[in-house]
Amino acid sequence: MILTITIVLGSLITLNFLLLFFSCNSTKKPQKENTQPKVINKPITTQEVPAQLAPTGS
Repeated sequence: MILTITIVLGSLITLNFLLLFFSCNSTKKPQKENTQPKVINKPITTQEVPAQLAPTGS
C-alpha cells in the first residue's frame, strides 16, 4: 500500500517536472545593441512666454 502510494506520487512528480521542462518557452538571446550614440540634428526651440498677464475682467 505504502509502496504503491510512493510509486504513484513519484511518477506524478516526475511527470510534472517533465511537463514543466518541455512547456517552457525558450527565450531568444538579446541581439547585440548598437553602441553608437544617436545624433539629433534638429535644434530645440522653445516659445517665449509673454511677460505681461492677460486681463481677467475682475
